[in-house]
Amino acid sequence: MSDFYYLIRSKVDGAYVAAHPSLDDAKGFLLMFKEDYDALSYLNTHGKDVADKFAVESISTTQVKGLLKRWGFAGVGIVQDPLVPRVEFLVQE
Repeated sequence: MSDFYYLIRSKVDGAYVAAHPSLDDAKGFLLMFKEDYDALSYLNTHGKDVADKFAVESISTTQVKGLLKRWGFAGVGIVQDPLVPRVEFLVQE
C-alpha cells in the first residue's frame, strides 16, 4: 500500500472531485489516485475544458479516514486506470 494518494481539488471552492455511482447516494466517493501523474491524466482527459480550475494535492494514508469523515464521503474510489476510467470503490465502515 502506498504511503500517499493524490486527490483533485477545486481551486474555486475547495471541494474534492468525487464519484457518485448511484443517483441515490448523495454522499459520494472521494476519488483517489496512486500517482500524481494519474490524477493529472484523469483531469486532462475528462476535464480538459476546466483543468485550470483544479489542482492535484497529496494526502497520506493516515489522513484519509479523517478527511472522509470531515467531508462526509461514503468511502473512496481508487482510480486504477485514469483514461478509461476504471475505479475500485471502497465503503468506509
